[in-house]
Amino acid sequence: MQIKSAEFFKSSSLLSQCPAPDKPEFAFIGRSNVGKSSLINMLVNKKNMAKTSATPGKTRLINHFIINAEEKRPWYLVDLPGYGYAKIAKTERGKWEKMTEEYLSKRENLLCTMVLVDVRHEPQKIDIEFCVRLGELGLPFAIVFTKADKEKPKAIERNVSAFCNALLEYFSDMPNYFLTSAEKKTGREDLLNFLNNVMMEWKKQSK
Repeated sequence: MQIKSAEFFKSSSLLSQCPAPDKPEFAFIGRSNVGKSSLINMLVNKKNMAKTSATPGKTRLINHFIINAEEKRPWYLVDLPGYGYAKIAKTERGKWEKMTEEYLSKRENLLCTMVLVDVRHEPQKIDIEFCVRLGELGLPFAIVFTKADKEKPKAIERNVSAFCNALLEYFSDMPNYFLTSAEKKTGREDLLNFLNNVMMEWKKQSK
């Protein structure tokens, strides 16, 4: 897949405020400070489309970006608030979680949720629990391991294997997963090809 254009479209605090569900859509989510904005910018090849910050938890809305708006197959990339950030009020965190779960469970044109996981760490309970919740809701998802340039290959292999084994305690099959580095653009083509294949399959089933 080629990305010829990528632009911010709309921010929403409620599912009802989101754009009309008339285009295929992929959501990106992960723990705060997982490198989500950097990965999105690398994916669309645009330096500052998703705003990066030194302070975790800055994404607080459902942010839609329209990709290839002038082409035959435009689609939405959605930047969701990170989960697991503790330095906010419980009421505010609860509001984010409710907004995110409503979006994930009810957004009819959402084809796949991309769950970002920092490959430098051993499996984190909160990441596993989030994946299990998606499974309980019957929602398709893929794992995107981030920051591969910041760890040694053997440690990466060990952490990826440990994460896969942890997920397989709850799932019969491992979902698709990708190893990425925003800095080195590792995994970009594989990830774009995956998104394209999902869209092509969705288009077939929609006929």
